[in-house]
Amino acid sequence: MWLPPIPEPARNPALRRPGHMDVLLPRRAYAASALNWRETLLNPVSMTLLFAGLTASLIGAAWAQDAASAQPSVFSVLLKWTPLLGEGFAYNVLISLLSMLIGTVLGVMLGILQVSPLMPVRKFAWLVTQFFRNSPWLVLLFYSILLIPFQVTAFGITVPFPGWLKAVIGLSLPVMAYMSEYVRGAILSVPTGQWESAESLGFTRGQTMRMVILPQTVKRILPNWMNLYAVLTMATPLVSIIGVDDIMGYTRSALSAEGRPDILIPMYLYVLSWFFAYCYPISLVTSWLERRYSVKL
Repeated sequence: MWLPPIPEPARNPALRRPGHMDVLLPRRAYAASALNWRETLLNPVSMTLLFAGLTASLIGAAWAQDAASAQPSVFSVLLKWTPLLGEGFAYNVLISLLSMLIGTVLGVMLGILQVSPLMPVRKFAWLVTQFFRNSPWLVLLFYSILLIPFQVTAFGITVPFPGWLKAVIGLSLPVMAYMSEYVRGAILSVPTGQWESAESLGFTRGQTMRMVILPQTVKRILPNWMNLYAVLTMATPLVSIIGVDDIMGYTRSALSAEGRPDILIPMYLYVLSWFFAYCYPISLVTSWLERRYSVKL
């Protein structure tokens, strides 16, 4: 493996430092240089250009193949099915938003219970968190579909439970478990001096938690919360397996209607680009929040 020439300390006085061995400095300089190259290659702009180039090359190859045949081009097929795929992707986004909302509310309450001074409450909250955190998401979706009835009648009022609403409930359970762990860790990371100061001011435990501790956990949880939402959004195609209409279900319908195996890869690549365009900005904002709200211990 070829390596760039290592500068000698005698020829580069900038590498000399008092108290350091000269022979180690060039290797450190080379490591820093390699790190800079990695940061340059893996920055958001480079990753976006790489993905765009790969997409363009694959679609270009399909276009060239279609030009030699009498069949409609891949672009015309994708354009024809775009409204239907957009409707399906809207269902994915709706399911992810509602699941994240329900899971966040329940997860915050469950995380607070995990630090309760009452041991039975703390153990029960820990057990619920670990159970749903270590359960497969697809299995939870199947249980939601099978156990929740299609409609519930109470006091003469019938409330329907469509499939997408069951999917929301099924996906909100693992989100609740992960949020519970985030909240528990964030509460425990707050210095104990904050609790003692609030106690010296006469605050109750509830007032301390609500007015002092929880506001300080927001910046600790926010990056992980946004990353969890991106993961949840990318997991929403699982709902198509249990019969909920989404972008993956509509994609299979489009492929079945076209009956062309050559558009299989471009069609799924097109679906991938929808999720990439939606989730990649979230990851960029998450990285910025991690740098902006990093907690110095």
